[in-house]
Amino acid sequence: MSGRAILMPMRLTDLVGAPPSRATNFKVALAALVLVATAFSSAALVHFAAPRSGGQTMPWREISWPFPRDGWPAGRAFRCSDAKCGGIEVYVRPKLGFCNCDRGVADDDEVDRVSDLDLISPRFAPLRSGEPIRIAGMPGRVRAYELHMQDEARHVAVGIAVSHRCDVFVAVAQGAAVADDVQRFAEALLKTNEIRQWTRSAMQLP
Repeated sequence: MSGRAILMPMRLTDLVGAPPSRATNFKVALAALVLVATAFSSAALVHFAAPRSGGQTMPWREISWPFPRDGWPAGRAFRCSDAKCGGIEVYVRPKLGFCNCDRGVADDDEVDRVSDLDLISPRFAPLRSGEPIRIAGMPGRVRAYELHMQDEARHVAVGIAVSHRCDVFVAVAQGAAVADDVQRFAEALLKTNEIRQWTRSAMQLP
């Protein structure tokens, strides 16, 4: 179903054992306001194109956030409308205060933990070791997975997690294409000027 990303209520204490600090509460609330503002003011982002090899572009359409409420604000979701991309969807959002402040996203275990793969299916297995990546100037890692869906179908997904100080930005992409293509298309989307600017704003980067 098409539409814009929908902001969901937050219950940060559902995810952490101890009550969050006031500073973390403030940062999460501020990120939520950024998500609301972009949902209402960035109509130009609903339909746009990301570059791909050969000088061609890959058209993307913003869709509704498809997942139920959890402990974080809902993010943004996009679907590739080109038949060649195999119906890839990408889901992105910031998680402020949910990263190791000292190490950042230092290993694949951290990608497994934070990258929202479990929203698609709780049954996932890595296809290979991850590799370094940079999104909007933030370092992190990307890793490919196989998802086991409820209907026993198997999908390919790519999880991306990058960090700034104690905050993490996550993206997960899934589709019928092979893992390398899913990753390539997702990276192309995340590196467009439109999404890069929104990412930096949502992550409160200078």
